[in-house]
Amino acid sequence: MNYQPTLSYAHHLDKTDPLRPYRRQFYFPKHKGKSVLYFCGNSLGLQPKGVKEALEHEVMHWREHAVEGHFRGEMPWMYYHKFLLPQSARLVGAKESEVVVMNTLTTNLHLLMVSFYRPTKERFKIIMEAGAFPSDQYAMESQVRFHGFSPKEAIVEIAPRPGEETLRTEDIISTIEKHGNSVATVMFGGVNYYTGQFFDLGKITEAGHKVGANVGFDLAHTAGNLPLKLHDWNVDFACWCSYKYLNSGPGGPSGIFVHERHGDNPDLPRFAGWWGHDEGSRFLMKKGFIPMQGAAGWQLSNAQIFSCAAHKVSLDMFDKVGMDALREKAVKMTGYLEFLIENLNKEKKRFNIITPSKPQARGCQLSILTGKEGKQLFDYLTENGVVADWREPNVIRVAPVPFYNSFEDCWRLADLLGKFNQ
Repeated sequence: MNYQPTLSYAHHLDKTDPLRPYRRQFYFPKHKGKSVLYFCGNSLGLQPKGVKEALEHEVMHWREHAVEGHFRGEMPWMYYHKFLLPQSARLVGAKESEVVVMNTLTTNLHLLMVSFYRPTKERFKIIMEAGAFPSDQYAMESQVRFHGFSPKEAIVEIAPRPGEETLRTEDIISTIEKHGNSVATVMFGGVNYYTGQFFDLGKITEAGHKVGANVGFDLAHTAGNLPLKLHDWNVDFACWCSYKYLNSGPGGPSGIFVHERHGDNPDLPRFAGWWGHDEGSRFLMKKGFIPMQGAAGWQLSNAQIFSCAAHKVSLDMFDKVGMDALREKAVKMTGYLEFLIENLNKEKKRFNIITPSKPQARGCQLSILTGKEGKQLFDYLTENGVVADWREPNVIRVAPVPFYNSFEDCWRLADLLGKFNQ
């Protein structure tokens, strides 16, 4: 696009933005009496205004019905996870039977690894990206140790080439091919939290399957950020959180995906819980676990109603707008912020964006690699009402989220960056 670095042009983009009305459906924190410039939706999304009403509804339902609330009303708690299935499935490109909302992210990652990391003496390796989010690193390390292997031998981390910040798809594929029959599981993040790189999940899945490995993804920074086609890509398993781009509150519930070829296999090992047991005989309380069909068979306990109620508000918003429309604005707005930052670099290179420049290789996030004044720059932005994210050792992450950020927000952020130390 032929962007322009003026405030009037940012106003023009906002006036012609079809998603502009949704900004008013979120609460913005205040800084010195004004709404902050919020660019931290990749860490915690803003609160949708419908959340309070949804929570109050469930509180009253509890007060009025107590235990009978499991069976009464339009959304009885007994079946609450089912009220989140259609929206969740469309969000990640899955069939309804392939998804369920339950637990929290790392808990679900471990539960899925029980089923999809089944190492043998010959096939025991896990391939993942170097510099993955710590939850992934710690989960993989502990899974390997649990099965009696050394992380140094069993975990293969793929790092960028010297002098580069992001991974090349061909290097990921060649590493998978190199380790071949020794690979048990390929487990990548969908979007790397530090660089903001979106990986080619379809090609990674295909490469993993060619060597006989299971392939799964941590989509914490991907769900609600980018359109996904987990079923069509033939992904084995995935999980995601709901508190980042999905705006469902701190500690919000997690979602999982299990491809139907696995979900329809009752003999696949898993850690069982009574809510994953066959619904028709669940309350008979008999021995012998019979898993529900699909991803629901991985459930352990009944749904966390209050957090799921907040999550439903957000899912309904995503379902109404659709990921295609959100993605269209995200590409345009992230591109605009990138243009403004690069425009500041014309006189002197001050801000190094390490996130891939190609839209298909990134979501909303831009990661700015800073120099020795990086923390000072971050503190300066904070003092001026910008909520961004500092990641050690030297990156400022900013995420213009299409649901609630504006093009003017991007312009004002760039204006502040330009005025730093001048």
